[in-house]
Amino acid sequence: ADFFGTAQAAQFSVNGDAVSYSGPEEWRFRRFILHHAALAKIAGADGFLIGSEVVALTTVRDSADHYPAVDALCSLAGEARALLGPDVRLSYAADWSEYSGHRPADGSGDVFFHLDPLWSHPAIDAVAIDWYVPLSDWRDGTAHRDAALSRSGHDLSYLASQAEGGEGYDWYYASDADRLSQSRTPIVDTAHGEDWVFRYKDLRGWWANAHHNRPGGVRAATSTAWLPQSKPIWLTETGCPAVDKGANQPNVFVDPKSAESSLPYYSRGSRDDLIQRRYIETMIGHWTTDDTVSGVYGGAMIDPADIHVWTWDARPFPDFPARGDVWGDGDNWRLGHWLTGRMGLAPLGDVVRDLAQSSGVDADVSALDGLVSGYLIDRPMPARDALSPLSSLFGFNAVDTDAGVRFARPAPPDTEWNETELVLSESGSAIQTTRDDMTGLPA
Repeated sequence: ADFFGTAQAAQFSVNGDAVSYSGPEEWRFRRFILHHAALAKIAGADGFLIGSEVVALTTVRDSADHYPAVDALCSLAGEARALLGPDVRLSYAADWSEYSGHRPADGSGDVFFHLDPLWSHPAIDAVAIDWYVPLSDWRDGTAHRDAALSRSGHDLSYLASQAEGGEGYDWYYASDADRLSQSRTPIVDTAHGEDWVFRYKDLRGWWANAHHNRPGGVRAATSTAWLPQSKPIWLTETGCPAVDKGANQPNVFVDPKSAESSLPYYSRGSRDDLIQRRYIETMIGHWTTDDTVSGVYGGAMIDPADIHVWTWDARPFPDFPARGDVWGDGDNWRLGHWLTGRMGLAPLGDVVRDLAQSSGVDADVSALDGLVSGYLIDRPMPARDALSPLSSLFGFNAVDTDAGVRFARPAPPDTEWNETELVLSESGSAIQTTRDDMTGLPA
């Protein structure tokens, strides 16, 4: 209660561009949020969030089945509604690990849909989620399990198969040791056949079904206040760091100044703008093409207009991140979630396709991964010559197939060596790769 405070909507008044407050002089959460709600009213905002990802609060219980912070958020939602009026869309942005329920790892077997009082509250218009779920379990080399699913961790079809599948849907890792060995435990509700209860990725199942709490693992006969399909889902944030294997763990970020700084699982820490782009393309593409419609309100489960990508920085690029004398977080841009400065990059396949088509060749470029920041053809030249620098840089060849010309990287060799089988030179790299000139189009 001391964290939230006692401020009320009636204690705020708006006069032109000014906000006045007549309540107690307390620096508490309710005053903070309601002051911003008043500012949103001045700005004519069409939506407002009463908070975001306060997981450490919403999961605290004062008894076996009571969550005081959820009650406080419900009260705050009512006050925000009173201040903003009926036309402003209102919600709370839950963490992707928080929205669906509380399953404490204490051996109790408890399953509580602890946020359902908030999601079902009349002042709340939607279930809002910051959606940073993994879309891959990729490792280096070809010995890992997902290598059987795809040639590359950047492959759109592979990533799309994990939007409602893979980790957090079909299976989970019970321990760090299991993750290391890729020993996957299937997500199955053997007691009641409600697998979706334990699948944090199963938005569809959670949204479409009645929710029954399970104190001590025993399913309650009566459902919670949540009415299936009653409100749309907003993805208030989704995105991926621009770092190697970012889709393995898109919720983490690299910031040497933060105690939470971390690389995604099995990342080498190198910059990778492509995985960020592919993650966002997958997330938007998957839910944009979804045709699930509510039988209650008649709209989409997820409206594409309610998918919001993190993050676009209002600071001007390239001044940010370049001007370290002005902003202290510029170094974080390189591996971070920022789209600023990356949106103009062109997919390698698109560039190669355009160059091939300029010579009348309709080529298959589906196997090409990469982004091109810019490409200049400074004089008339054959497509072969125009493609040669790209081929050398990205390591792809043109192959004549029955279906036509296909651009692709050579398949990696299956041979493996360890250090005891190699004779290392005193200077130079331990491994060198030599490629013949295979960049030209077939005659």
